[in-house]
Amino acid sequence: MKDIHSHILYGIDDGSRGVEESIELLDHLYYHGVTDIILTPHYIENSKYSCNNKKKAELLQELQQQYKKINLYLGNEVYITENILDLLKKEEIMTLNYSRYLLIELPMNSEIKNLDSIIFDLVRNNIIPIIAHPERYRYVQKNIHYFDEFRNMGILLQGNYESLFNQYGSSAKKTLKKLLREDMISFLASDMHRIGYMTHIELLDKKLARIVKDTKKRKALLEDNIEKVIHDEDI
Repeated sequence: MKDIHSHILYGIDDGSRGVEESIELLDHLYYHGVTDIILTPHYIENSKYSCNNKKKAELLQELQQQYKKINLYLGNEVYITENILDLLKKEEIMTLNYSRYLLIELPMNSEIKNLDSIIFDLVRNNIIPIIAHPERYRYVQKNIHYFDEFRNMGILLQGNYESLFNQYGSSAKKTLKKLLREDMISFLASDMHRIGYMTHIELLDKKLARIVKDTKKRKALLEDNIEKVIHDEDI
């Protein structure tokens, strides 16, 4: 099993607060069979969550020196902005493990009116947006086909598997189930933050099997598609 979305890189967002906490979180995931994790700290332009690539790389190296049980890679969860391409060029933000895939977060409650132009510019520049946890957005809860046009442009959707365990409320849980049943989700991830946010990973296989009957599809959600992102392969 692999993880494409986590906040285990310590001290730079609302995730892990120190290296000891990061190690405890990693141990939790390792114990339940996770072999590879992409660390995706928040990047919110003009906020305290704006650690640049150089600092992130230094923190990753420190963590890798202290923890070798899991393969660790670097990325970001970037809050949507018209300046995404500029931030990439300035090396403020980064794609997932230097691939063409970029994890993007949207506002929870309000739609982005110019989202189509931002997505178009990214795709035109060979960047494939992965939209983080669509089941948590109110406008997707009201209409699970909200992203259909964008999916036709090439974007992918990443669900938080903790939504299936009511971590974000009943609406998010119902929405993720619907998205999974209609085969709209390409990845499931932990979105692990800190101690107290431990996952239900030990229950995930049984829970997911009730929703996604096809074994190959379940494996793609939790492993194969994430492997393709790590190696910058087509999905």
